[in-house]
Amino acid sequence: MDFSPADLSAQQTQQSQLPPLPQLWVGYLLGFATVVAELIEGSQQAPEPVSLTDFRIPNLYLFLLIFVGFIFWLACVHRYHVIMQHVPGWKHPISPARAVGFHFIPFYNLYWVFKWPQEIARFVNWRFGQPVMKPQMVGLMVFGAFVMRFLFDPGLGLILLFLAASYVSGCLRRAFALPPMPPVAAPPSVE
Repeated sequence: MDFSPADLSAQQTQQSQLPPLPQLWVGYLLGFATVVAELIEGSQQAPEPVSLTDFRIPNLYLFLLIFVGFIFWLACVHRYHVIMQHVPGWKHPISPARAVGFHFIPFYNLYWVFKWPQEIARFVNWRFGQPVMKPQMVGLMVFGAFVMRFLFDPGLGLILLFLAASYVSGCLRRAFALPPMPPVAAPPSVE
């Protein structure tokens, strides 16, 4: 496939107009720090029999790591939708505020972690002209991460959240690297 200099400059112009993708290394760092904080907290406590009905309150530093990690995850979700709002020739149906806000609606958020990746996958697959991104994979990873965070291990759940974000970022990065779509190829309508 040949690219003319005009095509390359148009592609660079399109990519430079978009906001940058989230810096996911921060999320991984928060996840690993949470795992280390959990290990430190576990080593400082005397071994006691723990029943399933006991609810342990984490230390302040562990709580802050868990909280900041989740807020950073929501900031990444917001950033993805800000980027999608700025893609030339694409009308993204989800606003950044809605993308984040629907994570807080009980029970609906279980559906939402599958819905917003589906809309990003629609864009990626449109750009490639074939199904490249699988939104179910992202939804299952996010759902599994939430289960892991709340029932088993918050640190590993946070790392799993950012693995899902890495998949989304990788697919978007590859889609943005493609040459610009011709004006004739209109995006699919949103139902």
